[in-house]
Amino acid sequence: MAELDIHGVMAELAKRRPIFHSEADFQFALAWRIATTRPDCGVRLEKPFQRDGGVIFLDLWLTTPSIPIELKYRTQFLRAPHGSEEFVLKRHAGHPQGRYDFIADIERVESIVSTDRASQRGYAVFLTNDPAYWLPGSIKTKDEAFRLHENQHLAGTIAWRDNPSQGTTRGKEDSLRLRKQYRLLWKNYSALPGKYGKFRYLAVKVE
Repeated sequence: MAELDIHGVMAELAKRRPIFHSEADFQFALAWRIATTRPDCGVRLEKPFQRDGGVIFLDLWLTTPSIPIELKYRTQFLRAPHGSEEFVLKRHAGHPQGRYDFIADIERVESIVSTDRASQRGYAVFLTNDPAYWLPGSIKTKDEAFRLHENQHLAGTIAWRDNPSQGTTRGKEDSLRLRKQYRLLWKNYSALPGKYGKFRYLAVKVE
């Protein structure tokens, strides 16, 4: 069984769908693309997994071979036509939450790969047109350890700098713990007209 080429899949998807209305739209389009090009894989949406005494629902799961995939789609405001459609993307506020949630996705995929015998690898994919995610910050902030900029390394325990009960960290106070180290390398996805027309993505491979 050939290895899933996630970057090849994203490149092919970008030719047909350079922009998405929502994360659910992205999820369905990626699943459809994988199912079309790799019908041997078997693609499932919102697959339930037991974890820490509860159930989590995975965005995508490939059955053959077993590959868990988590997705994030965070946007800045953009109004852009594509084909016969007009896309109006909202501005997702809260970069700290967005960064935290993506690293939590990596942690979640790690937990599945480490406990599910059939899963040898998985992916956490983050697609955005917001350069605040791929550019380094200019000042120290409470989410400094959660930064996702180019060449950032994520490893070990990742925690807020200040009191995690304050402001935008509410509900996400817990530190995250990664089993392995990851170097973040952004890839270009698509380019549309407009200030925030450039889309880039991270595809973190978990083994």
